Amino acid sequence: MRSHTLCKFDSKTLAQLIQTYAQTKQLNRGKEFHAQLLRANYPICIFMTNHLINMYSKCGLIDYAHNLFEKMPKRNIVSWTAMITGFSQNSRLSEAVNVLSQMRIAGQDPTQFAFASIIKACVSLGLIKIGKQTHCLALKYCLDWNIYVGSNLADMYSKCGMIIEACKFFEEMPCKDAVLWTAMIDGYAKNGEFEAALLAFKRMNKDGVMIDPHVLSSTLSACAALRDHKFGKCLQTSVVKLGFELKVVVGNALLDMYSKAGDMESASNVFVVMSEHRNVVSFTSLLHGYCKMQWFNEALAVFVDLRRQGIDPNEYTFSSLIKACASQAALEQGAQLHAQVVKLNLDVDSYISACLLDMYGKCGLLDHSIRVFNETRNPTEIAWNSLLNVFAQHGLGKEVMELFNKMVLVVKPNAITFTSLLTGCSHAGLFNEGLNFFYSMEKTYGVVPREEHYNCVIDLLGRAGRLKDAEEFINGMLFKPNAFGWCSFLGACRVHGDTKRGKFAVEELIKLEPENIGAIVLLSNLYAKEGKWEEVRRLRTKMREGNLQKLPGHSWVDVGNKTHVFGAEDWSHSRRKEIYEKLDSLLVQIQKAGYVPCTDSVAVDMDDSEKQTLLHHHSERVAIAFALLSMPNGKPIIVKKNLRVCVDCHSAIKYISKVVGRKIIVRDTRRYHHFADGSCSCGDYW
Repeated sequence: MRSHTLCKFDSKTLAQLIQTYAQTKQLNRGKEFHAQLLRANYPICIFMTNHLINMYSKCGLIDYAHNLFEKMPKRNIVSWTAMITGFSQNSRLSEAVNVLSQMRIAGQDPTQFAFASIIKACVSLGLIKIGKQTHCLALKYCLDWNIYVGSNLADMYSKCGMIIEACKFFEEMPCKDAVLWTAMIDGYAKNGEFEAALLAFKRMNKDGVMIDPHVLSSTLSACAALRDHKFGKCLQTSVVKLGFELKVVVGNALLDMYSKAGDMESASNVFVVMSEHRNVVSFTSLLHGYCKMQWFNEALAVFVDLRRQGIDPNEYTFSSLIKACASQAALEQGAQLHAQVVKLNLDVDSYISACLLDMYGKCGLLDHSIRVFNETRNPTEIAWNSLLNVFAQHGLGKEVMELFNKMVLVVKPNAITFTSLLTGCSHAGLFNEGLNFFYSMEKTYGVVPREEHYNCVIDLLGRAGRLKDAEEFINGMLFKPNAFGWCSFLGACRVHGDTKRGKFAVEELIKLEPENIGAIVLLSNLYAKEGKWEEVRRLRTKMREGNLQKLPGHSWVDVGNKTHVFGAEDWSHSRRKEIYEKLDSLLVQIQKAGYVPCTDSVAVDMDDSEKQTLLHHHSERVAIAFALLSMPNGKPIIVKKNLRVCVDCHSAIKYISKVVGRKIIVRDTRRYHHFADGSCSCGDYW
């Protein structure tokens, strides 16, 4: 529009044009138009100036807006409100409050829009004190019950964690619309009051208030947190009935709800319905559900589909997949994900860095974990705790203590920190140091010991053979140990041959978990170690009568992109002949090197030769034999096992590492063992 033609248009038409620039964020076009108005000496009235203030505010040039406002010879209520809203929307809260004060001094009463704008800014900036003061002022002008102001006040109190105040204010509101209900339901959900959120939704529905996609999304989030699959399905009926199934925010909430409930079939169906409306959140929700169910291949397939759609994964996508790689010890896939993280510049995220170093640690690559940590800029307590946990699981007690001493100089330790610290001391036999840390937790660091810390101390004393001290510690606890604590104590009784205390631990464990087959197996092993075969047979009969089956041992190893799983005396593999020939060859070699079978590891009444054969075919040895046949020389062998490594296999693998000149890493249910040149990183203390 040329300058000389402006005079042909009235101010209302020109104001509409400015409003269009504001809504579409066309700042340059708006500035050009403003310049044309000035060059043409067009009479810019209050009405036009208000629209210009609004445009500059919405486009982020709040100082331009304020300059215009300051030069206005006259202002009306819209001018004041536009300036307050502009400062609030641009997070300039102190200036917004200052303009509100000037407005009152000028004798102009603030509007509901001015109050609502300031309250919204208080929410985004977390400034509850100013928000409360604004509430008091709104009360003075009888605007606190205005539905627009009231909705924002309820939202402010709930989002700032003051759910009691939010609830009280909500109940006092004489008129409740959909926005107010949504604010409350969303507030309940975000503050962990999930059942209250569902009750609020039911009340809203009963009152006949119109349901929108946002309130459905918040309610579904509460269902997801409660794993309330049944009510979630009822909500899906409402979603379909109201025609919201193609709304991305609703579809994603449904996906999240079904995924968290473990109903991956329903989650997949929702995902298919959303085929034209998916975003990164949709893919991540489905992927996270598969990871949680340990359906690793399905999760990877979703990730591949996401990339094919040209969608960039975010930190939540990567963290879910990297955690899954860690639990599966899937190093190849984890390393590929790391490369993509770096490519997308997400390695700067401290949470992803923590996931990566945890993944490398669980794959046995300590040096990689340390490298990721060292490359993390300003590591948070999450990264520090992850590295502490990696060191602890690998039995590096002294390194754990050294890292802890560095950590406390930078960040404050928390409960997770001390779990890793005590675990590291326990696995390394540092019981005096561990006890000192336990008793200094609350006194020195302000961290109140929790159940898991008491369990760590039981394990610490038990592993050190101080069973009497462990028993006294248990008796002095304010509460009885949980199943994990009794299992630790029972395991120590088995290792150190204390049948009396072991029997007591089993009785306590069975009270807590009657179906715990591991407790009976441990007691059976304890009797077998003492040669009490009648007691062993009695327990095995009890297991058969109760239809209780011992968890079969399995070991697995990754070769290429395939995971190979082996059981004890497993003859199912396609290369079984080569594997068992290799096993026999290894046995001859390690016997020459000094290996002597430890038949006490077999809790069955049979002769020694049969026991030796049984031990020779344990799943971890079968997996190692296969890896030696299939993997190139020099590459470390990483074997994972679903049970604890037995004493005899531990001894045999030490000798195998020596005779074949290979590093062998075994991850069992308790910790990691790094075998190299005839020794283990645990120093035979495990």
